[in-house]
Amino acid sequence: MEDWEKGTIAIGLVGEALHCMRQRGMDADALLLQAGISPRLLASPHARVAAASYGRLWYLISQATDDEFFGMDSHPMRVGSFNLLCRSALHSANLGKALSRMLDFLRLVLDDISASLSQQDGVACIVINEGGSPRRMFTYATFLMFVHGVGSWLIGRRIQLLSADFRCDEPPASLDYKIRFCDQARFGQARTSITFDAACLALPIVQNQRTLPAFLREAPGNLLVKYSNHDSLAATIRRHLRQLPMNQWSDFDSLSRQLQTPASTLRRKLSQEGQSYQAIKDNLRRDLAINYLSGSALSIEEIAISLGFADPSAFHRAFKKWTGSSPGEHRRALSTA
Repeated sequence: MEDWEKGTIAIGLVGEALHCMRQRGMDADALLLQAGISPRLLASPHARVAAASYGRLWYLISQATDDEFFGMDSHPMRVGSFNLLCRSALHSANLGKALSRMLDFLRLVLDDISASLSQQDGVACIVINEGGSPRRMFTYATFLMFVHGVGSWLIGRRIQLLSADFRCDEPPASLDYKIRFCDQARFGQARTSITFDAACLALPIVQNQRTLPAFLREAPGNLLVKYSNHDSLAATIRRHLRQLPMNQWSDFDSLSRQLQTPASTLRRKLSQEGQSYQAIKDNLRRDLAINYLSGSALSIEEIAISLGFADPSAFHRAFKKWTGSSPGEHRRALSTA
């Protein structure tokens, strides 16, 4: 399983993706079941789903609606458009040319929303051009994930963002969006934009026709997670913990020594990212638990032991705190999918 597939997605983003189907009176529950997501989870505001299931849902929705932009523009982005978007950028001389081609393509495909690329004082900026009231965060995120995700794939590494501003109010799932785009993402801003080091524009394209099919098999549903901010301190600590058995997860002072960073500095940097060491450990355990419950035959007792809980009851309490349901309820909900 790819590393991106081992993450989880807030249930609120599932509801956002289904919005266009509900507007059209289409059977959203049937698609959820096909994706391996129980419709009952939509009633649990703290629930999360496996990233791989969310990726499948994106694909199924686009196929059912024949719109890869989920009905968020007056002109549908017909199935196959994302494939052409990738192909239009693949033969560019560098990232700057590729981004310009992608933005030109989206301007031709969509009627209500477009974006422009500029650079000044060593900073490149992609600004969304639109009129009227602010749109849903899901609209901005989908558009920017297309461009940023494909651009990151083309150069073989994540385009590290310096800032991410959005016109809309802060959404309930803002932490997921911050992890995807930028720790310091701001909402309620005058315009929607992302910025990054202009030196990236000169980076060469490393992908080709041979690597494209494998990318398209997972995209675009994988873009929410695969090109998240893996350079953040929280992501670094998460990767560090993933390499260790849970009984070897260190306390905070030991972690600071392992990372060769003073504890006070580590704590301050995590606070700036809106994180804490305990929250990172809890979220990693939560994601592992959800993936175990979704994709393994392990009993709940075996999962509790593998996650380092002293007994199943402690696991039950923790899982209910994380998701609003017990492990048994979560697994039974999935069994109906």
